[in-house]
Amino acid sequence: MSRYARQMILPEVGADGQVALTTAHLLVIGAGGLAASALPLLAGAGVGRLTIVDGDSVELSNLHRQTMFTEADQGQPKAQVAAGRCQAINGEIAVEAVTVRLTPANAPELLEGVTLVMDCADSYAVSYTLSDLCLARNIPLITGSALAFSGYAAGVCGGAPSLRALFPEAPESGASCATAGVMGPVVALIGAMQAQMALATLIGHKPNPLGQMVQFDAKTMRSAPFRFDAAPEPEVAFGFASPEMLTDADTIVELRGTEEAPTPAHPNAIRLLPDQLKENLPIAEGRLALCCATGLRSWRAAETTQKIWPGEIVLVAASAS
Repeated sequence: MSRYARQMILPEVGADGQVALTTAHLLVIGAGGLAASALPLLAGAGVGRLTIVDGDSVELSNLHRQTMFTEADQGQPKAQVAAGRCQAINGEIAVEAVTVRLTPANAPELLEGVTLVMDCADSYAVSYTLSDLCLARNIPLITGSALAFSGYAAGVCGGAPSLRALFPEAPESGASCATAGVMGPVVALIGAMQAQMALATLIGHKPNPLGQMVQFDAKTMRSAPFRFDAAPEPEVAFGFASPEMLTDADTIVELRGTEEAPTPAHPNAIRLLPDQLKENLPIAEGRLALCCATGLRSWRAAETTQKIWPGEIVLVAASAS
């Protein structure tokens, strides 16, 4: 009996659906908590090629939610360990580990020849970078996020509105799992939801998961799905750039003080705190690059600075992964 018999018996899958899965190439960004439940399901379903991108190593504090890893994996690259687990689940598929952080500089090359992108990084700088690239290339993107007791999964791009259409404004908070905490089962549930949305997209399930978002609240045990097929793309969008993408023609501003960032994101950067921009920013022709740790301060600063800056504004998230 075929290893895929239990899903191929479904009319929505069948032989044609299995072929679609077997011939697909998924790029999975992040090998942490969201990927811990998504990756084994994708491998088990027979997705033909998985490329896993993550530049971090396994730490003890990861294990309560990143359940692909064990105590023995501490210090090992997450992407390599995750790839090994996927290959052990299904020896018929191809699995590649890429042990780098995704950045606006290396992302375009990583997206070459990809059928669908899974955003499991849980970093909004990474998510918006992927969304911008996937929208331009018409590649489906399944994104997700989990924090504390809640989270969401959404299908964007690939013919549906982008993440910027869904969330056009800067996030309210820069909180992360490391600073605000998260329940492991919430992360696992969102990751599994992402896997289901990815598989449904690949087999052409109707209604299409692209253009749909599902929120989940573990405190009330309630989920709330809604569609955003008609959401317009924002008229103004600040793209993300990596420090190595900046040039001498750019005006580069480091928004972090010396105590937070002794070394600025770029050697040519001038230091100005966000509240100093209005009075002290040297107005010039060309591009303005605003740098901070996550991109949140840069985004908010860009919203006010665009009123006085005549050209393009880009955001640099120095710690994005």
